[in-house]
Amino acid sequence: MSEDIAQRVLEGDRRALTRILTWVENGYPEAREALRSLFPHSGRAHIVGVTGPTGSGKSTLLGALAREYRNQGRSIGIVVIDPTSPFSHGAILGDRIRMQDLTSDPEVFIRSMATRGALGGLAAATNDVVTVLDACGKDVVLVETVGAGQDEVEIADTAHTTVVINIPGAGDDMQAIKAGILEIADILVVNKADLPAAEAVFKQLHIFMDLARYEGWEVPIIKTVSHKGEGVTKLLEAIDNHRAYLQSSGRLEKMRRQRARRQLLAAAQAELLSGLLSAAESNGRLDTLVDAIVERELDPHTAAEQLIANP
Repeated sequence: MSEDIAQRVLEGDRRALTRILTWVENGYPEAREALRSLFPHSGRAHIVGVTGPTGSGKSTLLGALAREYRNQGRSIGIVVIDPTSPFSHGAILGDRIRMQDLTSDPEVFIRSMATRGALGGLAAATNDVVTVLDACGKDVVLVETVGAGQDEVEIADTAHTTVVINIPGAGDDMQAIKAGILEIADILVVNKADLPAAEAVFKQLHIFMDLARYEGWEVPIIKTVSHKGEGVTKLLEAIDNHRAYLQSSGRLEKMRRQRARRQLLAAAQAELLSGLLSAAESNGRLDTLVDAIVERELDPHTAAEQLIANP
């Protein structure tokens, strides 16, 4: 059944696509069979990550960027990582609501995902969701992080091109410039550039880029006013230029290899942990070791060694 639905996805069936993405996000067994069928058809889409602090206008800019791509005739997949609802444990869907006008376009597919406790700005199944959208023929897959803070650097392991958004008036500008998130940027954006303090942020980012070292690629800094669509065409051109650079420099192939390695190790880690816990819970070994830690008979590291050696 999974292979049949996967084939329908390849034929452009949106209901089948929604069904498989639900399987993937919830970790259902059917998802593995579907991914096995779809994976050979992936690897063609350009994956663009968009990150930045809460309130920086990520979803508005993402929507404007998607519209510009559609004006050029390119099909778009959008993955929006939303905060987790404390009641349903699903995505709150705030960002998707802001892109409601795109949902009627058959060449645009938007998927909201809840973080479900995952750190780094993405959800645990983000890479698999991107793979499915890639396989179904999307030219570009846009991924928006949840926007919780400065440590959302996981997107750089998923995207080919990472866009980091900055805004004026977001507290201590120099502290923001020191944030590690800037170091993953392939393109920097000063959004809400019509605000008075935008020029100061723009200049500070230039100072930071002059001090930083980026081999072979000069990180562009682009001013946008996303709700007016200003600067969006320049941003799209910068993304295309970065893709061309990745291809001509050979870095795109290296990125694909690094991403494949990370995905393999992450999948292996998940499989090993799942098998280990399943065995240890079924025979009571896990509870025995937990009790030993509570009673201070074993430290956690020694207990972990014993669990691995004898689950």
